[in-house]
Amino acid sequence: MYKRQFQSYELFPHLTVLDNITLSPVKVQKRKKDEVKAEAMELLQRVGLADKAASYPRQLSGGQKRRVAIAGVLAMKPEVLILDEPTAGLDPKGRNDILDQIAQLHRKMGITVVLVSHSMEDVAKYVERIIVMNRGEIFMDGTPKQVFERYDALESVGLAAPQVTYLMHRLHEIFPEMPTEAT
Repeated sequence: MYKRQFQSYELFPHLTVLDNITLSPVKVQKRKKDEVKAEAMELLQRVGLADKAASYPRQLSGGQKRRVAIAGVLAMKPEVLILDEPTAGLDPKGRNDILDQIAQLHRKMGITVVLVSHSMEDVAKYVERIIVMNRGEIFMDGTPKQVFERYDALESVGLAAPQVTYLMHRLHEIFPEMPTEAT
């Protein structure tokens, strides 16, 4: 199985968006160009960039480049998509756009997505399961609710729970009848 790895979201500047997406499936996987182009256009539609197929990377925003890079990886038909801090350096809207797209791709395509992130706000909103690593070992493993209930343990390894967790616990201290979890 071919694995495409990249840390940056750099695209080939001399190729159009469509050509960037079709390059690996055609050259590496030796798939038919017409078939791959049709799939690439569908992927561009899914990531909201069908109108940018003929554009060049220099004409795209940072968030758009990331969506093109993700479409390029998806064109390889992976079973698992591993994203390491895919929203680093993006403004809040760009961050939400990328994560919304990833969540939608997960639901529609059934791809397992492993999201590496230090942003517990993002994690709380988008994931079904959290594995907290500490010094190369699994420190916690559970649903967001299970993990964030132990916010004190998270803090012991340098992480913080989402702000709403702290707010709900503080409100519960003031008003004991109030639940500690947001609904």
